[in-house]
Amino acid sequence: METTSRVGAQAEPTPSTTSTSEGVPGARRTVDGYLRAPFPWYGLDEAFTGPRWLMQVGTAADGTVQHGSTGHGEEPSIRPEVVGPERCRFAVVVTVAAHPVRRTGDGTGVLDATNVSSAAWLAGSGLLAYTWPAQLDHTLRKEWLDQQTEAAFELADDLEGPDWTTLSLPVDGVPQPFHYRESEFGWVLAGTTAQGDVHLGAYGRGMSAYGLGFSVIADIATYA
Repeated sequence: METTSRVGAQAEPTPSTTSTSEGVPGARRTVDGYLRAPFPWYGLDEAFTGPRWLMQVGTAADGTVQHGSTGHGEEPSIRPEVVGPERCRFAVVVTVAAHPVRRTGDGTGVLDATNVSSAAWLAGSGLLAYTWPAQLDHTLRKEWLDQQTEAAFELADDLEGPDWTTLSLPVDGVPQPFHYRESEFGWVLAGTTAQGDVHLGAYGRGMSAYGLGFSVIADIATYA
């Protein structure tokens, strides 16, 4: 991807490599990484009154925080046997620092720019982390996940393509355009704040994307 390059930072398609006995990812849920970010974090606005929780941040090679996610609703299960109406209702908001092509911290390389496609890629791959066909065993899951993740990457690089539609959602009370697509696994959307300081992605299942609004998180510690 020309400007996304899988965000040029530590990827965040899955919250962790370990899971709890219930199948819920054992994500890093400390607020420390979020507090190191040089950009504001976004979540659902005050119209959402359900549970809120931390997921994890993604960093560049020099340790600079580049992006991260916050969860809303029921924490999703990655158990393949949980299907149909038993699946959790949740929405995850991905915040990605907006920046142009720039030098790495040690001056020896270049970090790719981030754009709306970066947010779409992280949101699409994040959704896949919680959904795979129930009939797949663990041996086939990796192959399926690799294929679907590559497809999500290609979709994120073609936001003007036929797989995406547009909708307007409030960001800090100001309507902003978002790219939106649905799949059998859930929905994904991506856009930018009016200030242009961060790009926003989101994914979810069981909650309608059309009724969402986003706002700056005043105190990220409230998600911990």
